[in-house]
Amino acid sequence: MPNQDVEAAWHYHNGTKHPDGFLMDPSHSYDPMDNPLLFKIYPDLELIPLSLDSLPPKMPALDAIAAPVCYSSSPNTPDFPTLSKILHFSAGITKRIDYPWGEIPFRAAACTGALFHIELYVVCGDLPGLEAGVYHFDTHASVLKQLRKGDYRSVLVEASGNHPAVANAPAIVCYTDVFWRNACKYQAREYRHSFWDCGTILANTLAASAANEISSHVVMGFFDATVNNLLGLDTLKEVSLALAPLGHAPDLTAKPVSGVEPLSLDVLPISDIETDFPPVREMHEASSLISLDEVTSWHDADTANKKVSPVGRLVPLDPYPETELPQDNVETVIKRRGSSRQFSQESISFRQLSTVLERSLAGIPADFLASPEETLGQTLNDVYVITNAVEGLDSGLYAFNRESNSLELLEEGNFRREAGFLGLNQALPADASVNIYFMVDLDAALKKLGNRGYRAAQMEASIMAGRIYLAAYAHRLGASGLTFYEDAVIQVFSPHAAGKSVMFLMALGKRAKN
Repeated sequence: MPNQDVEAAWHYHNGTKHPDGFLMDPSHSYDPMDNPLLFKIYPDLELIPLSLDSLPPKMPALDAIAAPVCYSSSPNTPDFPTLSKILHFSAGITKRIDYPWGEIPFRAAACTGALFHIELYVVCGDLPGLEAGVYHFDTHASVLKQLRKGDYRSVLVEASGNHPAVANAPAIVCYTDVFWRNACKYQAREYRHSFWDCGTILANTLAASAANEISSHVVMGFFDATVNNLLGLDTLKEVSLALAPLGHAPDLTAKPVSGVEPLSLDVLPISDIETDFPPVREMHEASSLISLDEVTSWHDADTANKKVSPVGRLVPLDPYPETELPQDNVETVIKRRGSSRQFSQESISFRQLSTVLERSLAGIPADFLASPEETLGQTLNDVYVITNAVEGLDSGLYAFNRESNSLELLEEGNFRREAGFLGLNQALPADASVNIYFMVDLDAALKKLGNRGYRAAQMEASIMAGRIYLAAYAHRLGASGLTFYEDAVIQVFSPHAAGKSVMFLMALGKRAKN
């Protein structure tokens, strides 16, 4: 079975590394004037405007980010206004800014190159204010458009191997990737970005759901073809990546559907010319699950990390007490968020860093990890840190030790120059107070989860990175996701990081005043 042939993941991963990945074309050029249409638009379908007038939730963003909400929660069903808020603050347009060259719509979550290649769909039963159906979230108009009428949740229940979070959910959000919208700039590396950008959106989804007291979960183990068919995707151009069941309503489980007819709906073309990058499709196909047996095996895999005893000095995190935490809610923080373009080199406090790490690295409710009740804070990724300017913490290289909730000092010293080099020789990581790297034992992840483990490792890292965005902006700091010279990153943090692979880099600090 393709998913078990893990050479495909290694081939793709090594071939898309910076600076000289053999799957990348150094002669490729990108012209921003030729950007594809950044929205998927069904021109002939009825518009159902989102309901966004309700008051924002009172739960502080920093509580919502780390809220331990999972599928075993008490019964809860989102009504249409709540679903509207979750969708809008996951991937909707939160502000529009006029520039000399035109208006730029800013989305709720960060995206590589601001190319917004992740689309959201909703499959739901009858909800208060919204009838059962399959819907596309049209971010351009801030509306839902119904693709299918009726309750099709059972299709996703079967596709996910009857995963409890899906089986008991009154609504499921489906996340897809439109290849060309990002590959036009990033070529074959697009498939990494699909999970980076889906993950930051999912971080918002989880936080917005928790703030509205709606249980949520991340499900990546499903029969790909079934989900793609339900959504009517042209899989040469767009594929499903993840499911996020919302709510817990065992008394409202879906009835079986007799069949799913193909969809034939007009969609506006996103570009006059679309170039195919075969490595993207090949990696997706190699990591697709083609039978329900594979789905079951995915959910049954033991992904527990090996515990490693620290050898360096441990510095326990010192987060703010609850009474001193910023109280801004999720909606306020998401509206404030934006990728920082310049840091000031000023210090942040160790308490700020501690709070950001503690809230952002809390366990994720995901099907590729044990449930939070079974293994608190279990992850695929390990976290490494370069501290350039943190008041109360020596500058140097650190590894986060999850068992003791501490930073393990690997090497003390000034690593600003190295941080800049590792982040593709950019000023942003050199000027940042902190650079946070997510790394995975990829060999172990692939042995346990197959090629799809590559998807999971990328997704988990980006969800935690998305939480860092939110936690940073809750503190009125700045943050930005960056790419990297990954072999050089491993070398800098070795021998501790030897044999690992880098999934994501977040730079954190005080934004420079313009």
